[in-house]
Amino acid sequence: MFKLVVVGGKLRGKEYILNENENTIGRSDECDHQIKVDGVSKKHLLITVNGDTAYAEDQGSSNGTFVNEKLIKKATLHDGDKIALPNIIFQVVYVTEKIVVIKKKVVKGSEDDEGYEELQEEEPVPQDLLGKPIWFFKNRFMPIVYSFNQQYEWAALVGILLFVFIAINITLTILPVLRDSKTLLIKEIALRGKQYAAEVDRLNNVYLRDKNLDQVYTGFLEGDDAEGVQSYKLFDTEGRVYRPVSELNTIVNDSFSVDAIKFYKDETRKDINFIRDLGNNTIGIARAVKAHDKNIGRDVVVAIIAIYFAPTSLEREASNNSKAYLESLLTSAMVAIFFFGILYYMTVRPLADMRLQIERVLRGRQKELESNVLFKELNPLRNTINSVLSRIKDLQNTDSGEMQNIEEDAPYLRILKEFMEGSHGPVIILDSGKVIHHINKDAEELIGIRENASAGQSLIDTARDQGFAATVTELCDKSADNDGINFKAEWNINGKDTTINVAALMGRDKFAKCFFITLVKQS
Repeated sequence: MFKLVVVGGKLRGKEYILNENENTIGRSDECDHQIKVDGVSKKHLLITVNGDTAYAEDQGSSNGTFVNEKLIKKATLHDGDKIALPNIIFQVVYVTEKIVVIKKKVVKGSEDDEGYEELQEEEPVPQDLLGKPIWFFKNRFMPIVYSFNQQYEWAALVGILLFVFIAINITLTILPVLRDSKTLLIKEIALRGKQYAAEVDRLNNVYLRDKNLDQVYTGFLEGDDAEGVQSYKLFDTEGRVYRPVSELNTIVNDSFSVDAIKFYKDETRKDINFIRDLGNNTIGIARAVKAHDKNIGRDVVVAIIAIYFAPTSLEREASNNSKAYLESLLTSAMVAIFFFGILYYMTVRPLADMRLQIERVLRGRQKELESNVLFKELNPLRNTINSVLSRIKDLQNTDSGEMQNIEEDAPYLRILKEFMEGSHGPVIILDSGKVIHHINKDAEELIGIRENASAGQSLIDTARDQGFAATVTELCDKSADNDGINFKAEWNINGKDTTINVAALMGRDKFAKCFFITLVKQS
């Protein structure tokens, strides 16, 4: 397995695990590894990993790619190579992975085989009323969500689902209230429009009956006094316009006026107002103007008044509704972020605790996994892991004839301290967790770290030069993964070129117990 460790620049100490096959590196979010550093191109570098071999290829970057201080287009990468991009330096690290494969043949029909098949089989549909929807949700809907989880990280997917939930919840709860508010406002505006239409009817019905058009008055529908009136038309039942004067004797052709004529063709509707929401915050209000016909002895429709209402209150209502919706969405999103954090860490914490406990069990410092939180869904997993750990111990017993617990670091640290007392030159001793235990005087003067102030602390947290600490940590990992073989690297410490040598002291349990680090100044 290859990885890139940043040993110089703004991201010093950060690691990037390279996947098998192609790995794109650059500032673009489309890259496999995003490097948000000035000077790095959107797609700067392509590294192809093929088993134990890695190849680098510059992607036409503007500032170029350097491998071991040489400008390259294509190059084969080796363990320890330095790759320089603008404002950042990577070191190529090849890690030999220790993989323990435990094989167990499962005989068909055995108890283990039956248990495995039981896990694979879909549970039958329950017959009770509550169980059926739960079954369909779990076995029909959730597989769709699981398929998305194969493409998106769990945390991102939970965040997306939470946002969708908020949007749907706000839409179903807030929007109906806003719609009801708008409906009430429209009704109120319609009442105002009815008053205007009724006034036209009261003042002009006799004049319209007698065709005395010169006496028809609709001036109150025009000018600043007619608040909200966008336009109006007074016309006969055939559509011939009486007012406004500018449209006298023209024929109406707008859809609302035409529909009003059709509406009042039915004499039974002459006492009913014709109202319609025309969109764009405009309301159409029509009314039949009636007058008494002495010849037939009843009221007849002598004209129709159609008023287009576009009051500013509707615009304000629409603006306020949009603002209220966005405020509700934003407020809910902020609350959701808080609860997402609670949900995320409540889920991750038991898993992280489980991982630490596994390490303790493997090192012989704990017998089995335990739980300090109530999370019953993890109990089957915890039991399975305890069973696996128990089988690993059984296999160790079978191979060596006795139980081999993971040893403590202390005896090995004492041995290395004796080596340090007889050594010349700067020496640092770290335990298996890269925690500082001993630093001799020469090393204190060279790296500026005092043993009495740093003992018991991580080298990464203590070192002033994070690149130096990251390099030492990498060498420790490489030595631990390769049975304690000495690994070295060159580093400039306080202006002096220095060779860093790291060797891991391996225990009988095949784990690194501590690390012996020597610093040799180059002449």
